[in-house]
Amino acid sequence: MSRSAPPPPRPKRPPLEVAVRIGGTAAMPAVLAQLGFDPAELLLEAGVDPALFGNLDNLIAFAQRGRLVRHCVARTGCTHLGLLIGQQAQLQHLGLLGELVQCAPDVATALATMVRYAPAQVRGAVPTLEVYGESVRLGYASYHAEAEATEQVSDGGVALLFQVMRGLCGPAWRPTEVLLARREPESREVFQQFFQAPLRFNAAHYALVFPARWLAHPLAAADAGLHGQLRRQADALAARYRGDVPDQVRRVLRMASTMAPMRPMGSTALHEVAAALSVHARTLGRRLNAAGTSFQALVDEDRFEQARQLLENSTVAVNEIAASLDYADASAFIRAFRRWTGTTPGDWRDTRAQARRRSVNRSSD
Repeated sequence: MSRSAPPPPRPKRPPLEVAVRIGGTAAMPAVLAQLGFDPAELLLEAGVDPALFGNLDNLIAFAQRGRLVRHCVARTGCTHLGLLIGQQAQLQHLGLLGELVQCAPDVATALATMVRYAPAQVRGAVPTLEVYGESVRLGYASYHAEAEATEQVSDGGVALLFQVMRGLCGPAWRPTEVLLARREPESREVFQQFFQAPLRFNAAHYALVFPARWLAHPLAAADAGLHGQLRRQADALAARYRGDVPDQVRRVLRMASTMAPMRPMGSTALHEVAAALSVHARTLGRRLNAAGTSFQALVDEDRFEQARQLLENSTVAVNEIAASLDYADASAFIRAFRRWTGTTPGDWRDTRAQARRRSVNRSSD
């Protein structure tokens, strides 16, 4: 049901210290070197120890990775840095998750496995999988509150998923469409050369669309015994690193919001999220209350985060963003956004655009 009244002010909460394996961004030093820069120098400038990239199992805070990418984009002037990093990713960079995916019997099992176990290795973002009719949408969504450089990180995330599919299916696989929740870049041809498929910029979400027949594709490295063994390891890892209850809810909400065909985010009910987490709705509500928040607060928080990313990274109109977030009209969304930030969506977008231009100008000086 559409909401005509704005939500209460966005609740304050401590910074979410979530971490990701270095593996997904393993190519960053090599990409910086290829662009003619000293990787160690740029990493140190961003407060990151270059030795962190010496072991793919090392962890980096999601927020710190965003700051690092933002700094490197500003210093190099490369506005498609995230894509360059993602396109050099390989299945082996994903560690246990990559091994588990590779030895699955078919693509459907491999992708379902990746979606299920990725949260044990990656916090702050999720891969998503949706089959509708004869098409599949394999997506990437960042849900970490107010993370930086989400455009670049998401470019890299969807490029990594492309490399995963190529690794599983071989060069014959290609998407029928690539959805990118970002404004069309000047370097469009770089994206086109990599994906070799129709590109839709200013989409609501990041995703690869491809024919569902590929889900039945058998994998050359399929090994039922090894797959079972690795799943047990992954189950133990997932139990250990499942995250706190609010973070689990954030993850499920973001996954639900990317489903195709799109359904309004506000329509995701407490009982649906509780079912996804295998708990009773009342139990989930009590646990959220004990954590100092509520289900509705997390829904409103994620609405804001989706709005923030679309306003900053795309040229999607305010009324379209309002509709995608299930507001009755643009004015209701504007009132809510003003309560969250103290300004209107249009003014907020203009301010961020000016800051981006200043950053680009500084990097070219």
